[in-house]
Amino acid sequence: MVFGRLLGASALFAVALAQNNAQGSDASLTLDPAAVQSGSFVNGQNSLGSEAGQASSQTSQNNFINFCKGQTLTNGLQITTGSCNGIVMGQIPAKTKMISTVLLNPKNGDNIESGKDFNITLQVQNLQAGSFTNAVATYYAAPQTLANGVVIGHTHVTVQDTGNSLNPTQPLDPTQFAFFKGINDAGNGKGLLSAAVTGGLPAGNYRLCTLTSASNHQPVIMPVAQRGSQDDCVRFTVSGNNNTVNVAASDGSKGEAAASLAAEAVSIGPGAATTAAGAGAAANTAAAAAAATTAAANANANAGNNSKNNGKNNGNNNANAQANNANANANANANANANANANNSTANAGATANAGATANAGANANNNANNGAKSANGKANGQNAQQQQQQQQQQGKGQGKAARLARLARRQYIS
Repeated sequence: MVFGRLLGASALFAVALAQNNAQGSDASLTLDPAAVQSGSFVNGQNSLGSEAGQASSQTSQNNFINFCKGQTLTNGLQITTGSCNGIVMGQIPAKTKMISTVLLNPKNGDNIESGKDFNITLQVQNLQAGSFTNAVATYYAAPQTLANGVVIGHTHVTVQDTGNSLNPTQPLDPTQFAFFKGINDAGNGKGLLSAAVTGGLPAGNYRLCTLTSASNHQPVIMPVAQRGSQDDCVRFTVSGNNNTVNVAASDGSKGEAAASLAAEAVSIGPGAATTAAGAGAAANTAAAAAAATTAAANANANAGNNSKNNGKNNGNNNANAQANNANANANANANANANANANNSTANAGATANAGATANAGANANNNANNGAKSANGKANGQNAQQQQQQQQQQGKGQGKAARLARLARRQYIS
């Protein structure tokens, strides 16, 4: 796509690097020895807690920093065909700060009227809710972080049809859901969160679950293996004659729009699905860099032409000086020889004429060289103007694409 080509990987990297430096972030591509985790040096087979039948852990001497090399990188995108994410897991809370959730409404076993609005409410502890990054462009793109010891992030609610029974015997298809909502606000500031199911649900049997995430949508990471779940699920029924699919279902208008936007971002490439202002700034930066490169090339070309032409001019000037000297010498010789010998005077006068012809030839060469320099400079300036016009056209296309993405991005997470 045009926008993907406009914001090439190298241009995006340059922009990101400049932003990192401006924000004081560590932009080094070298692993700091102080960050090396020696726990990854061993496979666990001869370590405390080893048991027969345990799988051997993969090992690394450098924190697996190149683990994803040669694979499809996640790059902040929701890649449905699979990818490899090299971003570190991040900060992990203490055992006393682990997340726990309980669903308050609907309750387990509740029955709701079909097609009727209702609210899903829940209470969560040890989550600083309300931190919700752009899921289209920054999916899994940064580590989990803490504030006052608790995970910074948000939660989601997802409702799935369980079929003819509230207790199905086969796992449900995770690609299908009757309602989905990312809760991107802080609720009452004390862990009480809610999501409105506008339009209700069709009649059927349902399972409702929470999905707690860090800011960049990755499942939250807890400090110990033995623990209670950080999420909750309940099962309820919906009765009545209304079979209208909710717009926030996987086959609803908002569900399909969100999936389409995520797919479009994948086709464009990492970092492309930004706001119009951000994309415009990045495009301007890339265009400015390209323009500077073109200007430098043209300047070098002009300088080369000028240097070449100046060399020609200097050569011609030297020729003219030599011709003038020849004229002076010839005239002196002619005057001297005229007194001595008329024949010699005639011969020297001929020499003077020849020297004058040489001088005229040098002047003509000088004029031709100057005209050639003007032509070369004019051609180079014309090419420069044409390249700048093409860059402006590409920038305009990129900003138009970004504006369309920005409009879609407002619907990226079902509301």
